[in-house]
Amino acid sequence: MTLVSTQPAHLTQRQLEGALWDAANALRGPVDPADFKSYVFPVLFFKWISDTWDYNHARALVEFGSDLDDEIESDFHIFQIPTGCHWHDVYNTVENVGDMLAGTLLSVQEANPGSLDGVFGDVNWANTERLPETALVALLRAFDQLQLDAATVTGDMLGSAYEYLLREFAEASGKKAGEFFTPRHVVHLIVKLLSPKPGESIADPACGSGGMLVETVAAVDAAGGDSRTLRLYGQEINLTTSAIAKMNLYLHGVEDFTIVRGDTFREPKLLDGDELRHFDLVIANPPFSLKNWGADVWAGDRFGRAIGEVPPATNADFAWIQHMVKTMKPDTGRVGVVMPHGVLFRGGKEARIREELLRSDQLEAVIGLPSNLFYSTSIPVCILVFRAHKPAERVGRVLFVDASARFTPSKNQNVMSDSDIETIAAAYQAGDDIDGVGGLHLRLVDHDEIKHNGYDLNIGRYIKSETVAEANVEEAIILMREAQQRLADAQAALDERLRAAGFDA
Repeated sequence: MTLVSTQPAHLTQRQLEGALWDAANALRGPVDPADFKSYVFPVLFFKWISDTWDYNHARALVEFGSDLDDEIESDFHIFQIPTGCHWHDVYNTVENVGDMLAGTLLSVQEANPGSLDGVFGDVNWANTERLPETALVALLRAFDQLQLDAATVTGDMLGSAYEYLLREFAEASGKKAGEFFTPRHVVHLIVKLLSPKPGESIADPACGSGGMLVETVAAVDAAGGDSRTLRLYGQEINLTTSAIAKMNLYLHGVEDFTIVRGDTFREPKLLDGDELRHFDLVIANPPFSLKNWGADVWAGDRFGRAIGEVPPATNADFAWIQHMVKTMKPDTGRVGVVMPHGVLFRGGKEARIREELLRSDQLEAVIGLPSNLFYSTSIPVCILVFRAHKPAERVGRVLFVDASARFTPSKNQNVMSDSDIETIAAAYQAGDDIDGVGGLHLRLVDHDEIKHNGYDLNIGRYIKSETVAEANVEEAIILMREAQQRLADAQAALDERLRAAGFDA
């Protein structure tokens, strides 16, 4: 027997992506495209596990021949597959296919405790009302035509194909995409700003599909470092999305990581004993303006995360910021977080939090990005960068960057090109005042000036440009509409209570 070549020779990247999308389309009709990810990713991952097991079994036979036993072979495999739980066992099932698949995935998960916990999600494969057996069989048939081992596709190819599916599913999901997907050009920029180094610990407290963590691995490798020395952590409240994150990391060749499921505010699980774990990098694109997030317990938070003030109960934006700043290491820590512009200038409790963050002198930069970058919102957003220890020339100052003009219009969303990202990152690193050169405006502002402005961080206060003015107007209109909707909701709730009490509303 000869060992199969480890060089992929059968599929190009485009062919692989096309084949995976064709497999997903086997569900079209009975399954809403927004739900494709819940069904496609577990099947894709199971097929990859089975094909990889076969490939490594062949390697073990070549190396050990008749001396091969179970103990030796186990060292060749990333995951163990119990007897009767291989892909072909499911594929060759002719009746009650959903039951067979469900039982198989559970058995594979249980055979790999700690590694595959929850990775296959919570789909009820036997529910033929939600997923007709004809559709499931069509999905299995489409994947059966693909060989997903190292002889056919590299880890980079498969990881890129997985990202392709994430993008396609995000397109199909529209606004729901914000729950699990951050456009990769935004991820690339924020990781480039924070510059992860080998050996560092990196956490995403709202990790979604794991794209931020995957990008830190790519960034370290691209810089010539050893990404295997990174320690990666993520927390995600949604079961399906946390499963997608685990699969994403495995399919990108990352085997050593920690993804936990739970509510970061009410039950943070990335702990060091009874205390919050601290990280070199804390990075996130959390859900904007989250309501009912747990403000009632934040004042008494045993981890002391309410820096300056408890954020409004109707908006968790600053709760994310507080959590992330609290969990960065006190010496090497850096934070990068995507936020709506409202966090820069909203009053009340949020103004007091901004004041406290400025007093601690850990806010390094406010970077305004183009509008319409995300599936979930068209409003302009910003990146806030915090550092435990800022460079000497930035102590007592904040770097404001208006990068809102650096984009290329695309079909549904605007896109930042590699050139845009390089230009923004280079300007951030240099920190020199720029007035419109290369489509950027940049200014390093003293704390005294920010204090004089009531700790308002609105970019338009410090940088005068047409694009900033347009962004501010657009943001203000959206904030007004949100306030009007909250007022309408409050009025409806009051009317309901009055009616229940016997009054005419």
